[in-house]
Amino acid sequence: MDKKIQSFIESEKNLTFCTAVDNTPQCASCFYAYITEGDFIVFKSDPKTKHISNALINEKVAGTIIPDLDKTGTIKGIQFVGKFIAPQGDLLEEAKKKYYLKFPFSLVMPGDLWVIELISIKMTDNTLGFGKKLDWAKAVKIN
Repeated sequence: MDKKIQSFIESEKNLTFCTAVDNTPQCASCFYAYITEGDFIVFKSDPKTKHISNALINEKVAGTIIPDLDKTGTIKGIQFVGKFIAPQGDLLEEAKKKYYLKFPFSLVMPGDLWVIELISIKMTDNTLGFGKKLDWAKAVKIN
């Protein structure tokens, strides 16, 4: 992954992601942390929410990460496609470490940790030139 994309994801803290089941979309905004090894985003949410219920049925999700900006020339943001995962084992332990280090206050908040494995990203970065796009896609492993 391009270091500019990785750095941007690490520097931000809020994402919006979208799910769809039976042709009905659902979006949610969540605080997140980034696990660079494997390109995972981890966030916390109640398993009873509509967006989590949908993602457990259809693991294909999409979303955005954008900072709060008010100057067009400095706009940055990403659009992503990913795979929703209920983490277990080592991935769950890494998710806990990353998420609670970034958001220690959330230890006392209800909800479970969830992960999105990033599959592809399109980043807009106007600091590199107006409308500049950086694209990334995870390499497919062939057995």
